[in-house]
Amino acid sequence: MKTDFSLAQLADPRFAASNDILRKCVHCGFCTATCPTYVELGDERDSPRGRIYLIQQMLESGEPAPDSTVTHVDRCLSCLSCMTTCPSGVDYMHLVDHARQYIEETHERPLRERVLRKILAGLLPSPTLFRLSLIGAWAARPFRKLFFGRVRAMLEMAPATIPSPSTLDTQPRHEASGGGAPVKRVVLMTGCAQKVLSPDINDATIRLLTRLGVEVIIPPAAGCCGALPLHMGQEDPARKLARDNIQAWYEEQERAGLDAIVINTSGCGTTVKDYGHMFRDDPGLAEKAAVVAGLAKDITEFLVDLDLKPVLDMQGYKVAYHSACSLQHGQKVKEPPMQLLRQAGYTVLPVPEAHLCCGSAGTYNLLQPELSARLKERKVRNIASLAPDMVAAGNIGCITQIASGMQVPVVHTVQLLDWATGGPKPGGVS
Repeated sequence: MKTDFSLAQLADPRFAASNDILRKCVHCGFCTATCPTYVELGDERDSPRGRIYLIQQMLESGEPAPDSTVTHVDRCLSCLSCMTTCPSGVDYMHLVDHARQYIEETHERPLRERVLRKILAGLLPSPTLFRLSLIGAWAARPFRKLFFGRVRAMLEMAPATIPSPSTLDTQPRHEASGGGAPVKRVVLMTGCAQKVLSPDINDATIRLLTRLGVEVIIPPAAGCCGALPLHMGQEDPARKLARDNIQAWYEEQERAGLDAIVINTSGCGTTVKDYGHMFRDDPGLAEKAAVVAGLAKDITEFLVDLDLKPVLDMQGYKVAYHSACSLQHGQKVKEPPMQLLRQAGYTVLPVPEAHLCCGSAGTYNLLQPELSARLKERKVRNIASLAPDMVAAGNIGCITQIASGMQVPVVHTVQLLDWATGGPKPGGVS
């Protein structure tokens, strides 16, 4: 693609990087066939190729982002399916991140939109505030049919019951079980929203790792990865959250060494693995960020190198495995989750149209509820066609989204692995 940025624009590292990305696009259109929004809407402007044109025009103009461009960029899920498909290696992820930051800096959204985005960016990364907001949503949930649009979508997404707070906040260290020296030493990222929505996932992860002889460390200073504000174009809050994590985890690496930073929420994993890129121009943090990014592993990536020993016969259970976009497209982790489930004894059923997003995508189901609902219905139909006993996924957003439309339990992959190797049965599983 031919570009026409000014020398002044190219002096900005962000514009220079976007220029390089844009020049790789050859307009082939392979990305359109695997883009969920294009598949649903059939509008070229809601395809990666169409958005690339719009982003180029917006950035080159130097003018405030026009409403039409904002509409189509906002509809992007950041599922990154286009990057899996692209034969030219176009780095769409960082291009659309720059576009969102540019929109945030130059475009004035309606007041209601600005308030909503500010609330989401403040609530979701804070487990305490998020829990309080869920309690309020839970109380209002019986009256959800009186509301419309985004408010109704938020109330629909509120859980029927709110789990008790995780004990992890008061148990920062977990020694390897068995009394011997640990076979490996890891940090576990406990995250933000997942701690509130399903603390059992972190508990299952710790039980499984310690059962396998792994020492698990949870630095209290670490928290939200920063993905939620980042994907709303709010770069400064995202970098602040990321910086806190980098400092906490790097200190642990320096203190006693780490084999990995284990992450059981794939959306967070994609962001943490990108910390090196995020801070590449920060002289004080670039090296530390690169070390942290290099240590980051999805829980299933880490587990495939350990000796998983199931103690229960799971052959009677049919599990539909939903591959989260952030895992299959963002991190290119495809086989390990299914391999581990089969190793644990489950019958694993691949989901039709597995490359298409379920519509969760961080805050997408709250900011784009109608399109999100269409994608959820499509995903649920595909999963239901398999008649599974349960659904496994590696991301809390996907789990919450899909569970709201399924008649069978939807649980994290690690909960099924924990159960098969001696842990408790996941809630809702019969």
